[in-house]
Amino acid sequence: MFIRNDPKLKKRRKELRQNQTEAEKLLWSQLRNNRFYGVKFFRQYSIGPYVLDFYSPTLRLVIELDGGQHSEQEQQEYDENRSEYLKLHDMEVIRFWNNEVMQNMEGVLVRIAEKVTPPDLLLA
Repeated sequence: MFIRNDPKLKKRRKELRQNQTEAEKLLWSQLRNNRFYGVKFFRQYSIGPYVLDFYSPTLRLVIELDGGQHSEQEQQEYDENRSEYLKLHDMEVIRFWNNEVMQNMEGVLVRIAEKVTPPDLLLA
């Protein structure tokens, strides 16, 4: 079994990249091409059976953006199982609501920066 970018999920990853939400497009514009503190992020990267919104292998950091469907009980359980799976593989997951990205990009970037940089560098 492939843990990273399983070829069976290639078509799904491509579909997700082609049909990004506005929030995903906006965040990707900040993360792509090592723009964010020089850290490499991938979008629609798969780990095991899951396709992640954004992933930094260097930091082992997963960033997930959630729409309204993530407030439903069944989806919450799926998200919890997914996060547990990723934690078992030594990855940290942070989640944001789509509207949070759209309305407060600066706050979202500050929270991501807290995971990227040592705390004392954020003040510089």
